Amino acid sequence: MRTLFPLLATALLLSACTTVSPETRIRTKLVEAGLDRDVAACMAERLVDRLSMNQLRKLSSLSKLGNADMRTMTVEEFFHRTRALGDPKILRVVTKAGIGCAIAA
Repeated sequence: MRTLFPLLATALLLSACTTVSPETRIRTKLVEAGLDRDVAACMAERLVDRLSMNQLRKLSSLSKLGNADMRTMTVEEFFHRTRALGDPKILRVVTKAGIGCAIAA
């Protein structure tokens, strides 16, 4: 038992080092959705800084809604779907990040 604990602790620490950060996952999803890499990186950083993990999970559910291709989705439809999540903070943060990062790019 005494030798098992250090091995288990080491395995847990190593697995923590290899997991992908929320920012990286969000950036990847945004690029897959058709955003420019720089804009996606900017938005991912802002979203992770301003939203809780629960809110980020809610936001990630947008990619599962319906059969619409995110690349062909209109801005109006995207905002409608984001608003449908029922969290005004998510809508506010996504909107500000999108506009700010698009202008900065």
